[in-house]
Amino acid sequence: MTKFFDLIAKRESCRNYAAAPVEKEKILNCLKAARLSPSACNSQPWSFVAVQSEELSPKVAACLQEMGMNQFTSNCPAFVVIVEEKAKLSERVLQKFKSQDFASIDLGLVTAHLCLAATEQGLSTCILGWLNEDKLKRLLDIPASKRVRLVIAMGYAATDTLRPKQRKPLEDMVRYLG
Repeated sequence: MTKFFDLIAKRESCRNYAAAPVEKEKILNCLKAARLSPSACNSQPWSFVAVQSEELSPKVAACLQEMGMNQFTSNCPAFVVIVEEKAKLSERVLQKFKSQDFASIDLGLVTAHLCLAATEQGLSTCILGWLNEDKLKRLLDIPASKRVRLVIAMGYAATDTLRPKQRKPLEDMVRYLG
């Protein structure tokens, strides 16, 4: 197995973070990796807000915890907020693929790159879609016209024990022709 497959096997959704702060350099490395993610027509429909502040991180966590969700984020030292930007696609592409939401695909790719870069550096992540978008926008001064799509919780796992991955069997999801 290659190093890449080992990396994939190590990445998991962490819900128990150690009290250790995350180094700014490691967050920047994650953002550099995310920036290089592929996107449809190179439109790069994303921007990021990185938060690693003892004062601000708990406020971000509070925006993720409504209705009792994501309580574990109270112990998370850093977050990366993924903001959707307007995709810059040519009129020709838009006309041909009207029903295809390329931006959502691109945001998934950028999220995967960011999380794998974090794992490579010994960090753990959890991808969060449950959030109070309006509160988060006000807190982080994100324009109302923008869309917060995901928040990545980031820090050092309190334990290095990996949970077994529960996935459907490959034969239940693949039809191989050839």
